[in-house]
Amino acid sequence: MADAFIVEAVRTAGGRRGGRLAAWHPADMAGEVLNAVVDRTGIDPAAVEDVIMGCVSQGGEQSFQVGRGAVLASKLPQSVPAVTIDRQCGSSQQAIQFAAQAVMSGTQDVVIASGVESMTRVPMGSTGMLFAQAGLGKAMSPKQAARFPDVQFSQFTGAEMMAAKYGFSREQLDRYAYESHRRAAEATERGDFADEIVALEVETPEGTTRHDRDEGIRYDATPESIGSVKLLKEGGVISAANASQICDGASAVLVVSEAALKAHGLKPLARIHNLTVTGGDPVIMLEEPLFATDRALKRAGLTIDDIDLYEVNEAFAPVPLAWLKHTGGDRDKLNVNGGAIALGHPLGASGTKLMATLVHALHKRGGRYGLQTMCEGGGLANVTIIERM
Repeated sequence: MADAFIVEAVRTAGGRRGGRLAAWHPADMAGEVLNAVVDRTGIDPAAVEDVIMGCVSQGGEQSFQVGRGAVLASKLPQSVPAVTIDRQCGSSQQAIQFAAQAVMSGTQDVVIASGVESMTRVPMGSTGMLFAQAGLGKAMSPKQAARFPDVQFSQFTGAEMMAAKYGFSREQLDRYAYESHRRAAEATERGDFADEIVALEVETPEGTTRHDRDEGIRYDATPESIGSVKLLKEGGVISAANASQICDGASAVLVVSEAALKAHGLKPLARIHNLTVTGGDPVIMLEEPLFATDRALKRAGLTIDDIDLYEVNEAFAPVPLAWLKHTGGDRDKLNVNGGAIALGHPLGASGTKLMATLVHALHKRGGRYGLQTMCEGGGLANVTIIERM
């Protein structure tokens, strides 16, 4: 089978809800990361054969096929097609896998995988809520309800269930959250994100400036300050401080074939080594990355010790901690530049966002293999393994 290569991977710096990116229309924001992968590689924009864009809340400003809207808001010619996909939090990681599959099958040679989510302008859950309020029904069907009686699928319930199953206390979760902020702050100060961030112009009370630093990092965080945040459930262990931050952002990865490398004079950053997606328990919901990783490593002929860096999305602190416990992974290789607890989780944009961080971190640290995984609504998980070039 043919190989698929990543030649560029970029993201915007995260914006807090109502923060520095709040004025950006999501299609325009996504158009900027499409422009960036084209500009940075020097490829002819007309050579792009497809744009696959992840987005979860596909309503309002993210409706009417926001992937196509992003193309029309970018410098790509209107001849470039696009599609918008939803695999919940793994939407743009699935976009990478679809792009790689197109290239590996020989169907296409140049594909942009991308994602966007303005959680300020299209709030999480708003699409389902507005339809329900209009009397147009809810997502749970009668047959689903019969199969899962008296169950309301909830990521928050799943996070509490994971913490209980794997034996994590609130203190352990808060300590992990503190480490996420500390690592993100140190990475920012070292300039480790500079190669992956696409700066956007924003208006502030002081005038126009460039947004190029993740807005959610708490540089003054302490275990005590994180521990003082109110729990989401009485008697539980999950708080807003040990969960991912609501975030606005966009990201993109350019995936090409070996023929395209030669034809366009491109230099690969990484080769895509393995693509895995699995489904599991939709009630605990967030646990599937553990088992998907087992399958991915087996299919790749690798062990966890062969992987130099892992990006495990920090939807809630129990997820990466349970993943470490299950896989026997090394904490020093996990989310080395912080994760979504500090940097934000812009839903449909997080997959390509994490890949941008993983690819550039592998190059900075001289690692060979990187693994990325994401828990997703409905009990799903994607795993992507890459090899640095």
